[in-house]
Amino acid sequence: MEISYKQLLANISTFIFDVDGVLTNGMLTIMPDGELVRHMNVKDGYAMKTALNKGFRVCIISGGTNQAVKSRLAALGISDIYLGAHNKIVQYTEIIEKYKLKPDNILYMGDDIPDVPVMQKVGLPSCPNDAVPEVQKAARYISDYKGGEGCVRDVIEQVLKVQRKWDNYFDATL
Repeated sequence: MEISYKQLLANISTFIFDVDGVLTNGMLTIMPDGELVRHMNVKDGYAMKTALNKGFRVCIISGGTNQAVKSRLAALGISDIYLGAHNKIVQYTEIIEKYKLKPDNILYMGDDIPDVPVMQKVGLPSCPNDAVPEVQKAARYISDYKGGEGCVRDVIEQVLKVQRKWDNYFDATL
């Protein structure tokens, strides 16, 4: 009998996210000067910052190369940001070796074919609900949220709540 993804949440210490289609909705606005503009959800940013503050590792592996994206993520406190990654296993392996991680402790969220090889290696492969079918098939958890619309917040909040590390400022029992 296969265990529920919810049982895997307690083991997670590291989050790895793709950018386009996960932290963004996958759409690009091309400005007249050729600049590519992406939209990120501030709730995802809050969740990543909270995870970092609670001692979790947050890493980014993206095929994109936008320096504004890197600046935004670095401003949240994320230091492991790999851009221009086309064979994401290389960066995944580097992260595993650098921090001596076990795959069971990693949640990876991707949305497209280049994410599948890493998803096949981690303890909790996940995706937004608008990921391509191949990714959805590889995922143990499919968020109710689309890329760029809170899917990152969704998985982080679930992990932190299970591990009793999510601050609930509105809890009447406080």
